[in-house]
Amino acid sequence: MDKQTQDSQEQANNRNLKHNNQTESSKEHAAGEQNAEDQSAGAEDKTVEKRRRIRNLPLLIAEICVLLISVGIMYVVVTATDEVEHKDIDREQIIINEEVKETHKKEERQQISKGYRNIALFGVDARDGQLGRGTRSDSIIIASINQDTQEIKLVSVFRDTFLNLSNDTYNKCNAAYAQGGPEQAISMLNTNLDLDITDYVTVGFGGLIDSVDALGGIEMEITEVEISHLNNYQLTMSEELGVDYIPVEHSGKQLLNGMQATAYCRIRYTKGDDFKRAERQRNVLTAMMEKAKKASVSSLTEMVNAILPEVETSLGVNEIISVLGSVSGYNVIASDGFPFEDNRTGANVGSKGSCVIPDDLEENVVELHALLYPEAEYQPSRQVRNISVEIDALTLEYRK
Repeated sequence: MDKQTQDSQEQANNRNLKHNNQTESSKEHAAGEQNAEDQSAGAEDKTVEKRRRIRNLPLLIAEICVLLISVGIMYVVVTATDEVEHKDIDREQIIINEEVKETHKKEERQQISKGYRNIALFGVDARDGQLGRGTRSDSIIIASINQDTQEIKLVSVFRDTFLNLSNDTYNKCNAAYAQGGPEQAISMLNTNLDLDITDYVTVGFGGLIDSVDALGGIEMEITEVEISHLNNYQLTMSEELGVDYIPVEHSGKQLLNGMQATAYCRIRYTKGDDFKRAERQRNVLTAMMEKAKKASVSSLTEMVNAILPEVETSLGVNEIISVLGSVSGYNVIASDGFPFEDNRTGANVGSKGSCVIPDDLEENVVELHALLYPEAEYQPSRQVRNISVEIDALTLEYRK
């Protein structure tokens, strides 16, 4: 809590004595969130419908850092320092569906330019600094940037989504990053979603607390029911990190520091569960983006310095500048999750565990393209249609 005043720190120390006496069950809830991937859906003592309820969705702390970078922080990084790890990837290994390639060739012949740039954003829980192959991606985000209008659309692909890993094997989609690093993860997105991504940014766990603190905190609306959960997560994180925390004591709109904002993003044990948590994360992202757009260069530099050791990208300095231009010019105009809310099911898929299953992948992909490119005519490729049929066949018995 190095960004709080000394008085606040003293208050935190006193309050910690009280909060350390919180029940073990509360701590178990918070600790269980961090080990969600190892838990089965049946371990949660909740009586809700199994269908359309997605359990064990990941803790997406790194997603916050990734999305923040996507809306301007990378610009500050590349103009202020050259410490971001650049990785050359073999674009020949990245799969793009043949019909998508043909569409691009046709557009080039007709000199049609949509002005879009798609970048894959990955968040990994790699506290040892390993950002490549061997680490499962905790978050997978598509950033679609309209370079003509300076508008950004963000789509989170739920990491437990049951998809083709780009090699005709089917599993939770975050396994692609572990098997083949960013190259295979990008290929997985392109294969299932008819996209043309060739670049990525990966961010490791950490940096969010310092980033929010460097901005001077963010204002968020906190409800009464969220307070206890927020403080429980703070307690767990403070014990892991060996730092103090300042409990949130009242509801309403208030300034959250880095620890509080991170804990807020992690809340899942309220009405809405994981989907409500995703909404909280989007709210924090929006607040951080708006605060960053008004921040000084020194504040932004301090913020990105907290993230630098945990960033890897295929983008070069000139590419980042050409894509992002400036922090103040870009706006996130749309964000959503894939598969879409009215076209997905949660179920245990045998040895694969709890998965997010597209009810109809083909329909989901059509909706995705309508979101990203509303002016374009789109027909799903043969590959997407075939994958959609295969997912139905492989998951039918589990969705009954």
